[in-house]
Amino acid sequence: MDGAPSPHDRRDNPVEREKIGPWTRISGREVYDNPWIRVREDQVLHPDGSPGIYGTIHFKNIAIGVVALDDQGRVILVGQHRYPFDRYFWEIPEGGCPIGLETPEAAAVRELREETGYTAARWDYLGTLELSNSTTDEIAHMYLARDLSPGPAQPDASEEIAVKAMDFREAYRMSMEGGITESITVAAIARAKHFLDREAAP
Repeated sequence: MDGAPSPHDRRDNPVEREKIGPWTRISGREVYDNPWIRVREDQVLHPDGSPGIYGTIHFKNIAIGVVALDDQGRVILVGQHRYPFDRYFWEIPEGGCPIGLETPEAAAVRELREETGYTAARWDYLGTLELSNSTTDEIAHMYLARDLSPGPAQPDASEEIAVKAMDFREAYRMSMEGGITESITVAAIARAKHFLDREAAP
């Protein structure tokens, strides 16, 4: 989180032979780049020594997820269509934190306000996730927000968002039984329940 470049930021083409755990990188090349992701393909030796390729995606933003609970024990969810799946999803407020330009905490505050209009007086950290560690270096930071105050939402131009409040116990049940499937939402709600159970324990 100190803004240091990811190993996948290097654009040396070709790279010197390099050991990466049991793998050996022989060379690499950048195949795609946009403001959000960078894709590279490496020529590698597999752990057994056989040759192959490995494609990786570097994310230029840290993912942020916020479990926001109101004073009635409801979690604030946002609904939106997700382009890759061509489906509508209900999720916790989420967004991106530009690496080195914003702290995850500040991004969480901003994303909650932009997507839902809510601000929170109390914040607790729920930890991190590696979202797809076989192909990407994307990391998510999760937060629990409480003592909410409503306000006007300010979604991005790329977002068409609906907002609703759902009983937290119901959202947890749906997350565990497959009614809610988005990965950060499922993990963050489970982490939040664990946090709240521990907080309530004598």
